[in-house]
Amino acid sequence: MTASFSETLRTATWADHESAESEGYLSALMAGRLSEHDYGEMVAQHYFAYTALDGVSRALADHPVAGRFVFPELYREPALERDLETIYGSGWRERITPSKSTRTLVARIQQVADWPAGYVAHHYTRYLGDLSGGQFIRMELQKIYGYAKGGGVDFYIFDELGSLPRFKTEYRSRLDELGTGLAEREQQRMIGEVKLAYQLNTEVLGDLAHLAGAAA
Repeated sequence: MTASFSETLRTATWADHESAESEGYLSALMAGRLSEHDYGEMVAQHYFAYTALDGVSRALADHPVAGRFVFPELYREPALERDLETIYGSGWRERITPSKSTRTLVARIQQVADWPAGYVAHHYTRYLGDLSGGQFIRMELQKIYGYAKGGGVDFYIFDELGSLPRFKTEYRSRLDELGTGLAEREQQRMIGEVKLAYQLNTEVLGDLAHLAGAAA
């Protein structure tokens, strides 16, 4: 039986996914070894990345291919703003700056805005992770820092989606539909972009690890 495109994509990029998840910063964060402000640095980098990703999503909302993956319920900017205000206070905007690796990630997200499959590659890499492993991260952060809904971990809360498993099933169905319309070469190009997306996100985490180590 031939694997679906979503299965092929997941299998082809699983090692890259695992590499991102095992990055030292996340391990330290989940072990409770980082301060709230060390965690805030990750939230800040997410803010810059998702401002770019959601901005491209808005621009592509009416696109016949990319628009199939635009869900306003997923937009993270308002949630990230609440989280940053909870962590840093009302002056949070003056406290945060994008790291070099985040600027690189943002530039790539903006570069693929005119390549539908490339946009979906970054959308898939971020949001399917947030809806899966991100839910475990949220529960651990609530235990470590005592956050409740309303600020701190709102980034990981997707109440507007309803059932997360059902949404992920629908999302993968759309990936499969996208894959059937792509030539083999274009499928491989998209898989390569997902691998790049994981690499760029892992580099962001690497910068955070260095920053947290310097602060310690």
